[in-house]
Amino acid sequence: MDVYACDPAQARPRRVAEEESAFRSCFQRDRDRIIHSSAFRRLKHKTQVFVEHEGDFYRTRLTHSIEVAQVARTIANALGLNTDLTEAVALAHDLGHTPFGHTGEDALHLLMAPYGGFDHNAQTLRIVTSLERHYAEFDGLNLTWDTLEGIAKHNGPLLPLAPGKALPLALAEYNAHHDLELDTHASGEAQVAALADDVAYNNHDLQDGLRAGLFTEAEIADLPLIAPAYAEVDRLYPGLEPIRRRHEALRRVFGYMVSDVIDTSRARITAAAPASADAIRRLGHPVIAFSDPMWRDLKQIREFLFTRMYRAPSVVVIREKVTTALLELFPLYMADPSLLPERWQAAEAAREGEVPLARLVADYVAGMTDRYALQQHARLTGKDILHDRA
Repeated sequence: MDVYACDPAQARPRRVAEEESAFRSCFQRDRDRIIHSSAFRRLKHKTQVFVEHEGDFYRTRLTHSIEVAQVARTIANALGLNTDLTEAVALAHDLGHTPFGHTGEDALHLLMAPYGGFDHNAQTLRIVTSLERHYAEFDGLNLTWDTLEGIAKHNGPLLPLAPGKALPLALAEYNAHHDLELDTHASGEAQVAALADDVAYNNHDLQDGLRAGLFTEAEIADLPLIAPAYAEVDRLYPGLEPIRRRHEALRRVFGYMVSDVIDTSRARITAAAPASADAIRRLGHPVIAFSDPMWRDLKQIREFLFTRMYRAPSVVVIREKVTTALLELFPLYMADPSLLPERWQAAEAAREGEVPLARLVADYVAGMTDRYALQQHARLTGKDILHDRA
């Protein structure tokens, strides 16, 4: 590792002191606790774009997180950063997502607007610091400061706030007791996890959209990055069968993005010459980035995907239905907390007031898988909302 990498021997303390492992570094231990958490397992049945019942081949939050971690390790290793911390942040980055992806998050944010709103990144922090309750000596996973910092601000500093903005409540509450230095950038490792997320979803959304028939290869043929990838495959493997041709082309698109991040970031690190991990945090700008030409190319691809995939008529119909399911579920639990499972009822009994109840209900609903949310909606309302049956 280089001098600007996060060194596990120099990691800042966990909030609750505990004896470290004799066989694993503190960052490896963080990664392992994330993998073994209940929230991580539930990602198996939380979707990216498609609802879980629509097919076994589409990405879920779990497969996406694994792909992000693989990309992140590759980039971190190439740049001399700590791969274990990078992987821990990458694996944790989506733990706070609701059922039904960003559609579910939008619905919960609307429902929670009177109570401080809802933000999936803050919810991830809430999960790993409080909601996972398996250990005898602490709530949450008791991760290192470095991993928590990466989870909180891998997309950049959160302070100072823009006019009219407020920190997500869960993040503000935690930071008041354990300062994550929200006014600086995160470590290089966390920055890598953020860019690896972009690489992974740009690649797999193209794959999933093609598989779903939302667009064809002919319709993406003129998009940047994609055209040269198909041209190279056709030159090397003329007459290749369609499925192999598609895979070979899209893996090249994937490679273009990874190589660009490595080359651009290496140059930025060299120019900045950071002497420590903290020096990266205090540079005032990220060191992990795409090149400007790559950003422009990816912007075109994302604009295409927004129109043809995320706002495709068939996807919009399902988005509307699952939004209705969450909008109807939340007030049922608010009106009658006895509908919650016994463990959650016990937590509700220990709270006072409407805001804590709303937070409790949001925690419960946000933790649901796609399938479980639809099952609970059907059980409590008597409606099969996906098939318009009462």
